[in-house]
Amino acid sequence: MHKQSRTARPAAGARPHRKGVSGIALEGRSVIVAICLGQLGSLLPHVVVPSILAAFLIPEWQLSGAQAGALAGAGAAGYMLAVPVLATLTDRIDARKILIVGSAVSALGTLLFGMFATGLWSGVLFNAVAGVGFAGAYMPGLKALTDRLAPGDSSRAITLYTSSFSLGVGLSFLVAQLAAEAWGWRSAFFVTAAGPLVMLTVCFLLRPVEPKPAAGRLLDFAPVFGNRSAMGFVLGYGAHCFELYGIRTWIVAFWTFVSLKNSDASILTPIFVSVLFSLLAMPASILGNEFALRFGRHRAITAVMLTSAAVALLISAFADTSPWLLLVLVLVYAITVPADSGALTSGMSMAADPRHRGATMAMHSTIGFSLSALGAWAVGVALDAAGGPQSPSAWMAAFSVLAAGILLGPLALYWSRREASQP
Repeated sequence: MHKQSRTARPAAGARPHRKGVSGIALEGRSVIVAICLGQLGSLLPHVVVPSILAAFLIPEWQLSGAQAGALAGAGAAGYMLAVPVLATLTDRIDARKILIVGSAVSALGTLLFGMFATGLWSGVLFNAVAGVGFAGAYMPGLKALTDRLAPGDSSRAITLYTSSFSLGVGLSFLVAQLAAEAWGWRSAFFVTAAGPLVMLTVCFLLRPVEPKPAAGRLLDFAPVFGNRSAMGFVLGYGAHCFELYGIRTWIVAFWTFVSLKNSDASILTPIFVSVLFSLLAMPASILGNEFALRFGRHRAITAVMLTSAAVALLISAFADTSPWLLLVLVLVYAITVPADSGALTSGMSMAADPRHRGATMAMHSTIGFSLSALGAWAVGVALDAAGGPQSPSAWMAAFSVLAAGILLGPLALYWSRREASQP
């Protein structure tokens, strides 16, 4: 047995340079661990707004469901506007540099929300600024990781990175709600704004790696659109994000509805359910990718998406029944919703042309977070149309919308396979 080298080999086309700014350069598996830990910090502010919507912002700012969905979705919208440029730049400059700027802007936007947000539109503005910062942290973080790995080492490392996203979201739900309940909702932003500083620290420990100069225009996505295999995963990821962000935005509000109807079930608090929902996503994403490696990526992702739609429809049908039945269904949903995430993102990365991997990641994130914002808003619209968050029929409508969104994923995968098989 040969021992695995502890030195990370840069991806093809990347040029290694000197040690990190601190004089210490992370190597081998420590790069994977450090970037995943940095991502946990970047994600600490990620769901602060959804965490406090139901208990604080909706009543204080007198928001409708659609307005609350737009407020929560503003972060995804800011991300969507910035990520085409920021992720594509990683084909030309070291992603580490973009990570530094993005982490700083993310912390700034979160602080501004806590300090100055007084209503819907100021909240939308500051949440969008935080989203722009996160655009410089998530996909550039993935690019910084893959640039420091050999191609054969990427699949599981990418899945670990994407699945640690869910752990970070769980921490965000937990810290934000505890801080808001203890010291007021503004403190949730002050506390979580410190998270991106972790990624800043990691950046200074990474060895600089300059990508091979890319030809063509910066925002030339024609090669990406021409890669039908990659686009199938990109469009499938969009359907995944619609469902994922829709439920993440409204899970606290949904379980607030359930808890108010069943006040004797003290363990079934919104904090408990939202954190557990997020924590289950990490092993689900890892196992989903392993399932994809064993049985085929398209087949596994399609099976997960169809199952997720079925569970959403079951929650819709039983939205007004026993909290214990709903808990079981919600926890199953917590597994099916993220189980396709790692397989979709690693599939996209492996199907991408190495010369245009940054642009492909940019398109992946642009479509994904565009549909994230749409999912948060669409569920809010469904709630308004069916009687508001206190109505069982409204939650039936909301989960039906989530089911409809994820069912578009198998169609995208079928399209990509069918087009790719044609001469």
